[in-house]
Amino acid sequence: MSLEQGLVYGLVALGIVIAFRILSFPDLTVDGSFPLGGAVAARLIIEGVPPIYCIAAAVLSGFAAGCCTGLLNTKLKINSLLAGILMMTVLYSVNLRIMGRSNIQLLTVDTILTPLENLDINRFIPIICLFFLIAFAVKFLTDIFLHTQVGLAMRATGDNEQMIRTLGVNTDTTTILGLGISNAFVALSGALVAQDQGFADIGMGIGMIVAGLASIIIGETIVGLKTVQRKTLAAIVGSVIYKLIISVGLRMGLAPTDLKMATGIMVILALGIPALKKEKQGKLHLRGV
Repeated sequence: MSLEQGLVYGLVALGIVIAFRILSFPDLTVDGSFPLGGAVAARLIIEGVPPIYCIAAAVLSGFAAGCCTGLLNTKLKINSLLAGILMMTVLYSVNLRIMGRSNIQLLTVDTILTPLENLDINRFIPIICLFFLIAFAVKFLTDIFLHTQVGLAMRATGDNEQMIRTLGVNTDTTTILGLGISNAFVALSGALVAQDQGFADIGMGIGMIVAGLASIIIGETIVGLKTVQRKTLAAIVGSVIYKLIISVGLRMGLAPTDLKMATGIMVILALGIPALKKEKQGKLHLRGV
């Protein structure tokens, strides 16, 4: 169960890697684009559209949401954090409009997972294999893309926007494209999660950005950050380990209502401990430096 969830939620972490690590853009649209993917896929499925087309539509909707955030930031000059918050807020109403209600159940309709669930083996085995293939296919395609000319321009935009702009690169375009790709991955995850758990819910994206960051931090601690391949691998590995930690916590008696708090504490410790170590070594931290 932890492996299954870790792999599918690894797509969220991959999307956050694109925004936070590649573009250095603190995008909070994730909490809205995740349920957007689930809402679009679920609504189309109950309307009788083949599941594979529903997933494609969910990915396109996530891409559009990310591009809107990029446009707010680059064209309207709205602060990156505020642009993400505004888009996340707008998407809440959009998701309700798409679903028509706060929850859509998919237990009585065929999804992309239905053929796998009908096999004469434990349902988790084929589903884990499918999610593994999807997660690592997206990871490898991302690695390839980030080594293309456009991908390198995107990485340079995150590293030094002023420098790459002097070389004639349109950083507005690379930012919009990067945020679109990031939220497309997140929406893909939302569409798969909705079909896996049997329902899409308006609140399924709450706290997703924190959980994704926790996964990335855990993965980077284990895998490292030296190459792009390691960054993307760290997202998936960290997501699996994060879900495993949550599963162990629940078995040890942690209340499900405390999961968000536990995740927040995990992120605080992961970010705060290195800073405390530097301070002990005599390195002075100056705000804004």
